[in-house]
Amino acid sequence: MDKEIRAFYTDDTIRIYQAYNEGIANEAVKKGTFGNSFKLDRMTWIKPSFLWMMYRCGWGTKENQEHILAIDIKRDGFDFIVRNAIVSTYNDDIGVSQTEWKEQIRKSDIRCQWDPERDLSGNPLGYRSIQLGLRRNALKKYVNEWIVNITDITDYVRELKEKKDKGIDISLLLPKEQIYSVQQE
Repeated sequence: MDKEIRAFYTDDTIRIYQAYNEGIANEAVKKGTFGNSFKLDRMTWIKPSFLWMMYRCGWGTKENQEHILAIDIKRDGFDFIVRNAIVSTYNDDIGVSQTEWKEQIRKSDIRCQWDPERDLSGNPLGYRSIQLGLRRNALKKYVNEWIVNITDITDYVRELKEKKDKGIDISLLLPKEQIYSVQQE
């Protein structure tokens, strides 16, 4: 199965999505980054695929994931994240022994997971989409340096879900995501 990063991006930023409860989301939108309600001592996962995020949060219906944030981050920050990520599941193709991989996971601030991309109904597609877990220093850089803008898109998501549930084709209303290529250092 192919692995592709698909995202909405500009020359300077790439959009990722996260879902939170109302308190964390409102504080983040107000501050333009995450505040005291957000825990810096645990891993947080960012997803550039809108439909994968909708699958993950149930279109904003899952508990503590009712508010969907579209977060524009610096492309050089995102590229750093991808280049330094350690895959979260071991396989023989990653080029290191399982012992070495376990040590890399222990030391790394960034994890990478490739999950089947989803269609509008949540069904898996024929390629995998990336999600990235951030902790420790990577999470601090994300919160303090890489975030450019945070928009609460909860109302937009609710409108899309309502139309989708009525059988209306919403495909033209989705974010225009394209294949994204990470720039090497």
